Amino acid sequence: MKRTTKLIVRDLREQPAYTIQEASHYLRLPVSTLRYWAVGGKPFGSAKNAQSLKPILALPDKEQTVLSFTNLVEAHVLAALRRQHNISFPRVRASVNYLMEKFPTRHPLADHQFETDGLYLFIEHLGRLINITEHGQLAMRKLLQIYLRRIERDPRGFPIRLYPFTRDPETDEPRAVVIDPRISFGRPVLSGTGIATAIIAERFKAGEASDTLASDYGRDRADIEEAIRCELALPRAA
Repeated sequence: MKRTTKLIVRDLREQPAYTIQEASHYLRLPVSTLRYWAVGGKPFGSAKNAQSLKPILALPDKEQTVLSFTNLVEAHVLAALRRQHNISFPRVRASVNYLMEKFPTRHPLADHQFETDGLYLFIEHLGRLINITEHGQLAMRKLLQIYLRRIERDPRGFPIRLYPFTRDPETDEPRAVVIDPRISFGRPVLSGTGIATAIIAERFKAGEASDTLASDYGRDRADIEEAIRCELALPRAA
């Protein structure tokens, strides 16, 4: 009798791929902030007997503090709240829980439904928790939509690519750099290629000019500069 082998296909988007340090660098977030979202802990400056808070992100392996591509997308969305609105961890956690009740899913902030009814519900619930004015809610919705436009989805609505910010996150920046879990092990590359931004940055640090690199890779100088900026930008202070 011929023996058949069952093929197990793993979703690369759900595999452990990024350390806290790597993810914080790609997202331009403080390491301490991202670690707090990923593993939880006691609020900064809290009493010793204060209750630890649960993480917001559901990591692929509880034994490893390593993020998946989907976690990276979730943290990208959360970064909007951290950078512009400084909304507290417990309140964001409460809103995420509220989303999960409405849309049962493991990754509510990465789910395609978040971009439709979920985005409205998320902001509406935050508004109840922190008394956001109508103007504040509109500003938050606009900012989150800027972040959401940098997530590319497949026909089913699942995130497949992330275009990380390399400059000012308040505006739509060029999309010269992309993170795709199927390319270069999920490390940032020049859009439309498999050329890792880390390689370009290393050549630049070694003394090669941007124009030389642009000529070698057949790209505009602006694209090369975005790749360099992606790798050499330092994470923000906590």
